[in-house]
Amino acid sequence: MEKRKYVITVTRQFGSMGRPIAKLIAAKLDIAYYDRDLVDQAAKKLNLPVSTVNEEEETAKKHLINPFRYMEYPIGRGTTSTQEDIFEAQKNIIQFLAEKETCVIVGRCSDFVLSEMENAMHIYIYASNEARLKHCIEDLGMDEKEAKRMIVSVDEAREAYHMNFAGYKPDDKRFKDIMIDSSFLGVEGTADLLVDVVKRRFHVE
Repeated sequence: MEKRKYVITVTRQFGSMGRPIAKLIAAKLDIAYYDRDLVDQAAKKLNLPVSTVNEEEETAKKHLINPFRYMEYPIGRGTTSTQEDIFEAQKNIIQFLAEKETCVIVGRCSDFVLSEMENAMHIYIYASNEARLKHCIEDLGMDEKEAKRMIVSVDEAREAYHMNFAGYKPDDKRFKDIMIDSSFLGVEGTADLLVDVVKRRFHVE
């Protein structure tokens, strides 16, 4: 189907439907999709429980942005050294996957890790707070209070993670090829639009 190997990285806001959109893009293009699998691989490489990796990866040095928010996380979730080891392991895995095959990679600072890759497209998916709140309540089964808390908390954690390891915020347009509001066309429509862009960019038939 494709004429050359390429990689699509997807960074997203919590509740924007970025993950299902990325998965649908991969399915429509018939290419590999990587997300939480990266965590599992990094955990195995470091001989760490997957739960430890999950806790560490998006809360890395959160206190650098807000000196009080890190108190949400009890002592014992790991050290800065552990966080850096996990990131290095995931970075190596991302680079390996990008060299191996055409694929979609979600999160994990993949846009930063593959910033110098020629055949890479970096996408940022966002949505209005109203649309994200609706998704969290209707699709994720959260109550309104918890949904509002999660939107703020997860966004802050991802921003801290990205700032710490990439040096810029996940929604920094300088490092994105496409930024799209998923609530405008919905999951299917957004995926279709992005698939068309990918085909045009990489000359995929």
